[in-house]
Amino acid sequence: MSNILKSLLVGTALTAVTAAHATELEVTHWWTSGGEAVAVTKFAEAWNATGNTWVDGAIAGSGGTARPIIISRILGGDPMAATQLNHGRQAEELIEAGLLLDLTDVAEAGGWADLVNPSALLDACTLDGKIYCVPVNIHSAQWIWLSHDAYEKAGLEVPANWNEFVDSAPALQDAGTLPLAMGQQGWQQNIAFGAITLAVAGLDAWKEVNINKNADVARGAEYTAAFEAVAAARSLASESNVQDWNQATNMVITGAAGGQIMGDWAQGEFAVAGAVEGEDYSCLPGLGLNPILDTGGDAFYFPLIDDADITAAQKELAALLISPQVQVDFNLAKGSLPVRGDVDLSAANGCMQKGLQILADGGVLPSSDLSFSQDTTLQIEDLMAQFWSGDMSAADAQESYAQLIEDAD
Repeated sequence: MSNILKSLLVGTALTAVTAAHATELEVTHWWTSGGEAVAVTKFAEAWNATGNTWVDGAIAGSGGTARPIIISRILGGDPMAATQLNHGRQAEELIEAGLLLDLTDVAEAGGWADLVNPSALLDACTLDGKIYCVPVNIHSAQWIWLSHDAYEKAGLEVPANWNEFVDSAPALQDAGTLPLAMGQQGWQQNIAFGAITLAVAGLDAWKEVNINKNADVARGAEYTAAFEAVAAARSLASESNVQDWNQATNMVITGAAGGQIMGDWAQGEFAVAGAVEGEDYSCLPGLGLNPILDTGGDAFYFPLIDDADITAAQKELAALLISPQVQVDFNLAKGSLPVRGDVDLSAANGCMQKGLQILADGGVLPSSDLSFSQDTTLQIEDLMAQFWSGDMSAADAQESYAQLIEDAD
């Protein structure tokens, strides 16, 4: 593509409002916790500053609740103008049905292929050579968040890795502190399972199962050790009765729990509470055992709407969401890493700096959202909900999991 054509397309994407009436766009998402709400306002403020209007369509209840509502509206002919989904395969059927806007011209004009890092995030937006979403952040799930107050109360040093955390549990319990906070939802329990598995089973076994869908490895000794470790973690969280992830994070913030396994979006909750990394809490990527992170996160898709003004505004918003300053403002508030490799994040806290260093060192994995279909993911989450909330043995859970891997698509 010539530089002249690129300039014309960029100009069209970024100044469409000058050629049309200011446009209201309804944007659906599930960012409703305190930290998430602060982060999403960065997008809304940037969009409103263009003269357009962001109509916030927040859906409470996390992605498991929001995704069916979002997809149902699109399929039912009542589409929003833009919607959050995770990186991965959640929108495949919508794309195949011809219900989502092709953003290839905006992506080419903005040079997304040269900017998005890792490139797998843009690949996840691409089907049959066309780009259908704009990635906005990188989230990783393999973190444990530790409360300094809880460990001070127990007279212990803050653990440096998962093994030390497990060893510290009896002293935490003696001090009246819950060792591990855990929300009672399958996706949260699946995050903990995945983080523990990567730390305990190791990178090679994890790749064989999550990328190559090798059921023999899922039945093997590495995964036996992982399921036994998850069963031990289940006992440490047995008195955790909260439902939502941010409620579990708050238990760490207040010192009611020693730690929580949760994605890096937990940083937004610590920030809203005024907690300081290194003083009030610590974060261990890879549970302190294996400094490798997956590259999941969020992207925005734009349903097809038969209105030229709205289509122009949708493309303008897509370009805005990945623009440099918006990437910085949003991700600093969200606790996630930017998808652009060319922005200044010197203001990031220590946890984000750890993530940035791991990203720079190439210690990244594709998120399981990129490998498994949504159907397989939901089946695994259902299994984890049963395992964490009941008395299913580690061996039975492992065999059920191996069968899901065997049939995974």
